[in-house]
Amino acid sequence: MTNHLQLSAEEKTFGMLCHLSALALFILPSFGNVFGPLIVWLIKKDQSQWVDRQGKEALNFQISMVIYSIAAFFLMFLLTITVIGIPLAILIGLGLAVFWLIAVIMASVKANNGEDFRYPLNIRFIR
Repeated sequence: MTNHLQLSAEEKTFGMLCHLSALALFILPSFGNVFGPLIVWLIKKDQSQWVDRQGKEALNFQISMVIYSIAAFFLMFLLTITVIGIPLAILIGLGLAVFWLIAVIMASVKANNGEDFRYPLNIRFIR
């Protein structure tokens, strides 16, 4: 855990933006959740090691969520073939969306407080 007293207000803000920029998904439905953190990370990664870590964490989570969403889509498609599977498919989709939103908000709040956040179920592509 990083001591928040060692971080500048700018570092905390950009650390938070690394996570919060994933909400660009609502503006750019095709991979806005990946492009938002990618842009913030690329701009600030060389200026702060902490922002670099937050950016990598956020970017890895968003890439992981794209993979999980694709897998969930195929599972949902298979489940909709059966009548019983339709409600289950809806629950899977909603569950994944709620998990994503809560994780992004939690990470953003932690980063704004100067704390490191590790996403659950995160595949670490960028180290």
